[in-house]
Amino acid sequence: MRIRATAAAVTVSGALALTAFAVPAAQAGDDVLGSAAAQRIADFHSGHAASRASTFAAASGYDDQLGDTALSNVVVNGGKDVVLGTSAKANFKVSFTATDDSGIDNTSAFAIVYHGTDLDSSDNGALQNEADGATTCKTVNATTSTCTLSFTVDPRDLWNVDAGSWKVLAGAQANDLDYSVREKAKSYSTKRYAKLTTNAAPEPVKKGGTITVTGLLSRANWDTGKYMGYTKQSVTLQYRKKTSSTYTNVKTVTSSSTGSLKTTVKASADGYFRYKFAGTSTTPAVTSTSDFVDVR
Repeated sequence: MRIRATAAAVTVSGALALTAFAVPAAQAGDDVLGSAAAQRIADFHSGHAASRASTFAAASGYDDQLGDTALSNVVVNGGKDVVLGTSAKANFKVSFTATDDSGIDNTSAFAIVYHGTDLDSSDNGALQNEADGATTCKTVNATTSTCTLSFTVDPRDLWNVDAGSWKVLAGAQANDLDYSVREKAKSYSTKRYAKLTTNAAPEPVKKGGTITVTGLLSRANWDTGKYMGYTKQSVTLQYRKKTSSTYTNVKTVTSSSTGSLKTTVKASADGYFRYKFAGTSTTPAVTSTSDFVDVR
């Protein structure tokens, strides 16, 4: 993982481990992750006779292939976005299926997650957790194994520009020493956790009177380690009668330069108001808790 002040060197022993050394942070993602991928590909090559050349070694970035080993069904975090606030780490898994006519070496699978167009231009990323060791895959049948690798990402290692699309580099080796490495095996989203509040006033209110509904849309700022207002975003005000279980859309409100929300509606009957945000490519959807208004 690229760290704000220092970087991490890579050592390979079963799983990929990290040790710290000081280099400019801007270079850390490329150096660490690229070295990790290159080392594992080199490890794969080292077990082969010179006559068994790679099918398309270095043909496209870190993609590499020998024989009929194939990777498929890559899933990140159970198919859900990876969402981080300002302090709690995100723990998630990357799984994939590996096949080969000789079966898969269940100690060989590895993966890297990274932010960027490709690994060499990445500005952040993470190696699989060292604790995965050599027990990353389980045999399904004579030709197929399912591999699951765990990752931990700390928001204190992230910058706001890291939010959005991330990619998975994955690799595995077969029992006959065939292997496959895919630099862009899967894309997924890493997002900045969002908060949303709603307050409807006055309470109680006379029927036909004016209700003012305020709120605040904020999200994690990884640059500062604090939450800040999410500005100029469309947020939907919803209402549910006390006797109903269904919310209906009332109007769309745009968050201010500080992320605040404010609008007015006419009081008609006892009910609940809430704001709902649909989310963006860098921020997940969020719905506030509802606020009840007693109409008399």
